[in-house]
Amino acid sequence: MAALAEPAQPAPTGGARGDRRVRFGHVLAAEWTKIRTVKSTFWTLLAGAVVLIGFSALWALAFGASFDDMSEHDRATFTPMLPTQVAFYFGMVIFGALGVLVITSEHATGMIRTALTAVPRRAHYLAAKTAVLGAVVLLVGLAVSFACFFVSQAVLAANDLDGSLGDPGMLRSVAGGGLYLALIAVLALGVGTLLRHTAGSIVAMFVLLFVLGIVGGFLPGAWGEQVNKVLPSNAGNAILSPVRQSDQLAPWTGLGLFALYTLVTLAAALALFERRDA
Repeated sequence: MAALAEPAQPAPTGGARGDRRVRFGHVLAAEWTKIRTVKSTFWTLLAGAVVLIGFSALWALAFGASFDDMSEHDRATFTPMLPTQVAFYFGMVIFGALGVLVITSEHATGMIRTALTAVPRRAHYLAAKTAVLGAVVLLVGLAVSFACFFVSQAVLAANDLDGSLGDPGMLRSVAGGGLYLALIAVLALGVGTLLRHTAGSIVAMFVLLFVLGIVGGFLPGAWGEQVNKVLPSNAGNAILSPVRQSDQLAPWTGLGLFALYTLVTLAAALALFERRDA
């Protein structure tokens, strides 16, 4: 007797059932593998660290040599974190470049189509990329920020201008530097997702973080002072000051505003990412 064959079950297709098989933890693991195996990640982080630490030492040397020639106001408002604050203006764009490369390199190589085939839920894909990038830059940024502090204090000590982590607001300033760098990288990821072009996105980050801060200093009158305070780099840079400066927002207010800029950019990036072709 021949047994009746049971009807074959259809293979699972995409759609809701297929999507459930791609867990968010798997996407996180994939993004972690990508970011740690791409050579540009290491070299960009190394370049950012060298620039920030090196410029912190150079500016500490410059402030120490010229402190006696400063105006009374400049001497009164000087803090041991000032060399690192100035160095951040030169180094933060490099950490922004990493955030840009994390997404635009996939568009350039066409890898984005493969990634979205494996992870159809684009919100999960972008969220995992954001989480991994933010965590990596936060850890590296904290290490770099503390290194900047200790190196610059060693230089300032020659002129008795150094401080310690126990000074009021100092630990918050140094740790805040790591938070600021992480937010810069995530903001750059949003910009890269919006523009999908490496050079264009890096230029946009340079304008946002460096050029606008310079232009803001030339705005006239009281309204110019207020606008200057809320420009992205000036707002975020406020977290690096141990005490509130008259031309800046309060430290946590400034960082909070920069975080809001980042969140709005990511929201716009996700909205556009969901609607257009890879």
